[in-house]
Parts: sequence; C-alpha cells; structure tokens
Amino acid sequence: MTKPLAARIALYVVLIVGAVIMVFPFVWTVVTSLTPGATLTTTPRLIPEDPSLSPYIELFDRVPFARVIGNSLLIAVVSTLLQLVTSAMAAYVFARMPFPGRGALFVLYLATMMIPFQVLIVPLFAEMKTLGLINTYAGAILPTIATAFGVFLLRQAITTVPYDLDQAATLDGAGHFRIFVQIILPLIRPALATLAVFAFLNTWNSFLWPLIILRDPLMQTLPVALTSLQGQYSTQWDVLMAGSVISIIPMFALYVFAQKYIVQGVAGAGLK
Repeated sequence: MTKPLAARIALYVVLIVGAVIMVFPFVWTVVTSLTPGATLTTTPRLIPEDPSLSPYIELFDRVPFARVIGNSLLIAVVSTLLQLVTSAMAAYVFARMPFPGRGALFVLYLATMMIPFQVLIVPLFAEMKTLGLINTYAGAILPTIATAFGVFLLRQAITTVPYDLDQAATLDGAGHFRIFVQIILPLIRPALATLAVFAFLNTWNSFLWPLIILRDPLMQTLPVALTSLQGQYSTQWDVLMAGSVISIIPMFALYVFAQKYIVQGVAGAGLK
C-alpha cells in the first residue's frame, strides 16, 4: 500500500503546483485591477492592501466600455450562431450524404486550416471593400461564419450516431431535413456546445481583423479597446487589468456553463 500511496501523493503535489502556476496570472490580474496605481514592478499580493474600484470607474470614463462590450457580444454571439448552423449542415452532408469526390473535397477543406489568417487579410479586405462592408458589423462577422474546424468536429460527432436511426426515420417517411433536425442535432449536443465555446472564444479574442475592418472608435471590440489603454511611454496597469478582468468574465462564465458538454464533445470527437 505504501507505493501506490506515495505515487498518489506525488501526483497530487504535481497537480496542485501546476494549478497554482496556471491560476496565479489570473489572481494577479484581479488584484492589480483593485490596486490603484499598481505597476509591473509592484510586488504581487494575494490580498490588496487598499482595494478600490477606482480603476474600473476610470476605465469607463476613458473608454466607452459599455458600448465596446456590446460590440464584442454582438459580433461573438452572431458569429457563433452562424458557425453552428453552417458547420452542422456541412458536417451532415459530409457524414451522411455520399457523392463523388466527397472524401477528396473534405480533405481539401480541412487543408484550409493550415493557411494562416494573415495571408487572407488583404483579399478579405478587398472583398469587404467591394461589398461596401468596411466599418460595419457585417464586415467583421462575415469572414468568421464558416470554419473547417467546426465541420471536422461535428462530422466526427455525427459519424458516431448509428446509421440505423437514419434508416428507421427514412422508413417512416422522414427526409434529410427532418433527420438532421430531429435526430442528428439532439444527439450531438455535446459537440455543438464544444464548438460554440471554441467559436465564441476565438471571436471574442479576435484582434487583427476587427482592428482592420472597424474604423469607428464606437464600433471597437474589447481586444482593440484594451490596446488603446497602453501608452507609448507609460501604461496605467490597474486600468488595463480592470479591462482584462471584464473581458475574461463572459468567457469564464460560458466555459463553466458548458464544461460538461465540452468534455463529452471532445471525447466523442476523438480530439486530444
């Protein structure tokens, strides 16, 4: 019994140390946001000496932060919903509707994941300019509504659904649309929740494309607005950390809410 107990204790020690290392930056961010005048050279403390909400008040005074949060939520939510729709429909086609060249087309579509987004910025900007979508929410959302990763994730989930269910529904007179809505979607909810979290996080944290496409300061997203708080020679780190804390809250809440589905979705899709 001694050897397994020692191994278990060593495992818990490693896990606790790793957890502390991972959590400390977030704790430091919160503490700094509650410490007026804090700098990078300030000795980190788990409990602020004189906590105050003045950095948060100054943040909303310097930047239209309520409007910025609304912009980010609008873009992230709409983009996530559209990604779920397009990815689920494409995944169903690749998983359940055989056609000539389906495998080659799927591999070619997945290959687009290897193309860096920076390579596509100029063509995308030219396309948005042609469509008259510069400095519009539609221009910020349109390039994000389809993702190869989402199609791959949901296709893997759909392939785990027994095909006998489709055949039984077909015998009852159901078409592809009814099978997709009433059978496939309810059975792949964990994968849908996983994709929703990933899509929301990617859009919420997106910086480069909103910076280029949205020119109006009132249309800025959170990552872009946070960079405006950094000065060339000095930075108010308490105010910047206050903005960072606010930007973390929606992501943290979404992940906590969907954590159970994320684990099921990733396990079911075979991802590691």
